[in-house]
Amino acid sequence: MAIAQGALAGLRVLDLSRVLAGPWASQLLGDLGAEVIKVERPGQDGKGGDDTRGWGPPWLDDGDGKPTVDAAYFLCTNRNKRSLTVDMTRPEGQAILRELAARSDVVLENFKVGGLMAYGLDYASLAAINPKLVYCSITGFGQDGPYAARAGYDFLIQGMGGLMSITGRAEGEEGAGPQKVGVALTDILTGLYAGNAILAALLHRDKTGQGQHIDLALLDVQVACLANQAMNYLVSGKAPRRMGNGHPNIVPYQDFPTADGDMILAIGNDGQFARFCEIAGHGDWARDERFASNAARVRHRSELLPLLRQATVMKTTAEWIAALENAAVPCGPINDLAGVFADPQVIHRGLRLDLPHAAGGSAPQVANPIRFSATPIDYRRAPPLLGQDTEAVLRELGRDTGDIASLRAGGIV
Repeated sequence: MAIAQGALAGLRVLDLSRVLAGPWASQLLGDLGAEVIKVERPGQDGKGGDDTRGWGPPWLDDGDGKPTVDAAYFLCTNRNKRSLTVDMTRPEGQAILRELAARSDVVLENFKVGGLMAYGLDYASLAAINPKLVYCSITGFGQDGPYAARAGYDFLIQGMGGLMSITGRAEGEEGAGPQKVGVALTDILTGLYAGNAILAALLHRDKTGQGQHIDLALLDVQVACLANQAMNYLVSGKAPRRMGNGHPNIVPYQDFPTADGDMILAIGNDGQFARFCEIAGHGDWARDERFASNAARVRHRSELLPLLRQATVMKTTAEWIAALENAAVPCGPINDLAGVFADPQVIHRGLRLDLPHAAGGSAPQVANPIRFSATPIDYRRAPPLLGQDTEAVLRELGRDTGDIASLRAGGIV
């Protein structure tokens, strides 16, 4: 097994979570050097393990170019982990997990509220055998409140938490209506909050010797991440509306048509706007009292935007980007994913990487964006095959060949 050299080397995470929010957090901890043991349901032929193993196509190819039973979705959030298959509904499986929890620093789970109590794997039960344990629970709505018993899913939470009310074309436009974000953003943000919370709890534990329970809810995270839009409502009392790609507080800050496609203008101050106007051949716009300041441009948005669109269609996207970048006016193309991974800056930063995979061949990955000067991210392991590390983990717990054979025969692992 590759030895972690990252900032969290020496920490052990027992990951009972699945799908996205929890695994995103544990992958982050694994990237930072922690040992992550991913617990999955036993099974064969794609019928066991994390649900996302089966969320394909597309599927990862093996060394012979044939599809495996692991979907691309699973690959996005499960590197730097060891896969242990255990049936936690069986007493023997519960005993294995309690033994691992006693030797772990962190337990991460995303079962329904109270769902692990029947197995003796809830916080109170595990803290009794390991008082230093940091135990992070991720649910849709939190451990208490009128919705606590409900299941929570990213799409549902984007709607309930207000994100879809401010995402999509404006009312009256063709195709208007609420729209979800193109990735499961609430899950990902929850995973990032979980990673931060776990690190803070570990620091507290190191100071006091005491672990604690972290209660994270998708709904809480979604509301917290409404950011300026939430403040716009709380300050004004007016609910923000859908504006397509427009910005409620900055103009111009959206997409515009060009002679051969589209581009984004992200003008953040009056100086940038004045320079844009000169390049567009309309320096008078920057002196017009309707447009001279950002506040004025926000008020006169409906007058300015048609003028800008008439100007931007006069040059190609590449021509605009060359001219505007030279004048320090923020702008850029709207890339598809092929364009993203072909972008010179993305290539230079090494955001696409490949890790050798146990099925043969390699697993493509998107690099962790954190850049440390002293403890760099360590890509030790591709996302594992189901149960790839079961025997190794059990041997570390002192189980011998006969014990492991017996557990396998009984369907425990």
